[in-house]
Amino acid sequence: RLLEEGADLIDIGACSTRPGSVPVGAEEEWRRLEPVLRAVKGAFPHARLSIDTYWSSIVRKTYDLIGDFTVNDISAGEDDPEMLPAVGELGLTYVAMHKRGTPQTMQDMTHYHDVVADVRTYFDGFSAKADSCGIKEWILDPGIGFAKTIGQNYELIRRLDELKSVTAADGATPRILVGVSRKSLIYKYLNISPEESLPATQVLHLAALQNGADILRVHDVAEAVRTRTIYCRLEQ
Repeated sequence: RLLEEGADLIDIGACSTRPGSVPVGAEEEWRRLEPVLRAVKGAFPHARLSIDTYWSSIVRKTYDLIGDFTVNDISAGEDDPEMLPAVGELGLTYVAMHKRGTPQTMQDMTHYHDVVADVRTYFDGFSAKADSCGIKEWILDPGIGFAKTIGQNYELIRRLDELKSVTAADGATPRILVGVSRKSLIYKYLNISPEESLPATQVLHLAALQNGADILRVHDVAEAVRTRTIYCRLEQ
């Protein structure tokens, strides 16, 4: 259904990383992930996959199983020192997300001088690390909802275009990925449930696209595709 509705990339993860969640470890993550990968690639061999993990061992096992894919790492290589070298060695596209601490501690680590400037500085440093590990293509994820207050999340979306000043080693500007779908910055701010958050999610999707987002990480593909279609029509 996701592919039929227009998803360009299917993101698969076997461990929750939402605030307060508890990690399950690389062995359990692979036990959950492997049969799903086999089933998806068997049924949809041409589907482009993104694997949500911060373990280099998962990256290597996934590569051995299905070949090329995109790595989606909430820790930008900080949780496993072997992650960036593995991605560079295998020549994979890499999504680097900004966060602080762990899912258990991140919501107590929200002090910034200027959240947008601090995130931009973080990725300036990450760019050098990616280059040193031979990573040719990486995508910037500002980490909406990770170690940010509700106000800081909205500030990041409002000033997203400022992250376009980050450059990779070859001088190119990394694409920006934004994940806001049904998150607490919507439902807590509006005092509604996640299930009621779809319309407001599309408002933020449009704002993110207008402010420089290149990729939307979503739950509701059909609605997001329609939002993107309207945005593209407005930009003509």
